Amino acid sequence: MHRARGAELVEQDGWILPARFGAPLEEYEAVRSAVGLLDMCDYTALSVTGPDRVSYLQGMVSNDVKKLAPGSGVYAAVLDVNGKILADLRVLCAEESFIILLKESLKEKVIAQLNRYLVADDVEISDTAGRYGMISLQGPHALLLLSAVAPHQDSPVHRVDHRLLRIAEREVRAIRATHTGEEGFDLLMEVGDLAPVVGEIERAGTALALRWTGLQAQEILRVEAGLPRYGIDMDEDNLLLETGLNQSVSFNKGCYIGQEVIERVRSLGHVNRKLAGIALNGENPAQRGDKIHSEGKEIGRVTSSVFSPKIGRPIALGYVHRDYLETGTTVSIERNEERIAGIITALPFVFSTSP
Repeated sequence: MHRARGAELVEQDGWILPARFGAPLEEYEAVRSAVGLLDMCDYTALSVTGPDRVSYLQGMVSNDVKKLAPGSGVYAAVLDVNGKILADLRVLCAEESFIILLKESLKEKVIAQLNRYLVADDVEISDTAGRYGMISLQGPHALLLLSAVAPHQDSPVHRVDHRLLRIAEREVRAIRATHTGEEGFDLLMEVGDLAPVVGEIERAGTALALRWTGLQAQEILRVEAGLPRYGIDMDEDNLLLETGLNQSVSFNKGCYIGQEVIERVRSLGHVNRKLAGIALNGENPAQRGDKIHSEGKEIGRVTSSVFSPKIGRPIALGYVHRDYLETGTTVSIERNEERIAGIITALPFVFSTSP
């Protein structure tokens, strides 16, 4: 389907995905002003069932799953005993199970970590690899489009809420989610249902300026939104609270793997470094790994950088020492003999245009 629509395909984390369908800036503008359609089939789902599933998962992830009712969900992370991030994910509560949504590239180590602590609990962890695919609607017209293809059905209202809908006579789980800073919905379905559902979305989307949106435009939107990506802006060397993903942690739920480190950091009142935004001078983005300097000292490293069409200048994400995190702090990005002036900027760089 992507080839038929003129996509330029690339490999990312073992998946063949569309980099662009034409001009990335036009795809970017569609998400900012109308609605974009994203291929998210590099995500996978794990199913956690059994009578002990609540107490077991409560001790395995960083957020509070005990409070969830069917149809709700939370952002969370799986940590090691040192509080370092093994994976970021979403936990959805269904009637008789939890559904864990995460990048397929992180699946094996998450399953290994979950099984490592599965001893006497009556719990089953099922890998649904190959069964489901996911697409996403992102942009201010996302709800209008979802309502057009699933008329007279209740869409999820709050972030990470989810509902089973019927689209093109197929069952689709719609999850309220953003990957771009704009409003959006992930649509999870059986792989065999992707083609008819996509066809229905494309037909209804014509009146709403729908455009397929490839990885290049997605990356610009992601960095503008200040959303860290695992393997790029965070990995097993990072503490969860360094990433700014505070919505992924509960400070009141009690014990879980890595909780002691999280609580120790909270009692100190700060982490030693934190992911920050940097607005750069000039026309060229920085490169991942470039050093961040201030007052003649190295204070961090760049993790992601793009040229922002909305701001009209390059922007970057990077880890910065806590003494230099104040908005307005002047910094420079240094690579070999090149130096780019910049300023610490609050995240997100761009606020959603959605109502």
